[in-house]
This record gives sequence, structure tokens and C-alpha cells, in this order.
Amino acid sequence: MDAVRLIAAGRHALAQSGAAWDIVGEAWQAQALTQGVGGYLAVTGPPEMRAEARGLGEAGSRGCGVIDRAALRGEVSTPDHPPRAAQLTQVSDVRQALLGLQALLGEVGIALVGVACATDDEALYWQCIESIDAADESSDRVRALLRRMAVRERGSASGVA
Repeated sequence: MDAVRLIAAGRHALAQSGAAWDIVGEAWQAQALTQGVGGYLAVTGPPEMRAEARGLGEAGSRGCGVIDRAALRGEVSTPDHPPRAAQLTQVSDVRQALLGLQALLGEVGIALVGVACATDDEALYWQCIESIDAADESSDRVRALLRRMAVRERGSASGVA
């Protein structure tokens, strides 16, 4: 499935999440998708973007690692329900995928702040704080890729490769 569709599905699922652990689960899904998009672009993207795309994939991987999957009670990813990112087969529109991913990561951060502020559960609070940091790092990587694309496009438009 195309990255843009998966990102839209993630944004929709996050918007529909009501319970705190559902939101944390969607944060994990977003980081897994970040890892997948970064890895895909590191292999198939424009050569001048591949190193930064690898960094995006690594940031997504670290983001997945900060979320306590045991606390998610297996609700996010099971053999019957693999992570949404496992469906990634292409990134047909790199710019739209990165813009959508940036929006998703921002929405994840906002949702996690809401959960952190509303909980009395210390473990959940710290889980949210670590996940917010991970989403922020991933978002920084997406912004760097978007800047790289803008520079590349300006160079192409002026005749400089």
C-alpha cells in the first residue's frame, strides 16, 4: 500500500482513539510507519536524500523502542494484526508522504501531551514523555528531508543538478 494512504489511515485511527493506551498504541504505529518510510526512501529515494532517509528510519526505530509494548497488551501488533507499516509497498509521492508523516507525528505529539497531562499513572506519564521526544526527533528528521527536497528542486529549476 502507498505511504500516503497508510499515513492517512494512521491519522484517522489516531483521531478515533479515545483511551490512553490506544493513543500510545497509535504513537507506536506512527513510529513504525516512520521507520518504514525512512527505510524505503533510504533504498529507493533520490541518492542525495538517502543518508537523511536512513536517519529517519533509525529515528522511527528508536521511537518504536521507547514504547513499552508489553504495556500495550498486544493490542497494537499481533500475528493476526501486523503493524500498519508492514503494508507499505511504495512511496509514490515523496513530498506528500513526508508532509503527511510530519502532520501525523505532530498530531501524535499533541495527543500524547493530552494523555500525559490527564493521567495519574506514573508509568503511563513517562511513557508519553519518552514517546513525545521520539515523535519530535522523527519530525525533525522529516523536516530535514523536506528541506533537502526544496534545495534539490530549486537546484533543478535553476539548471543546477
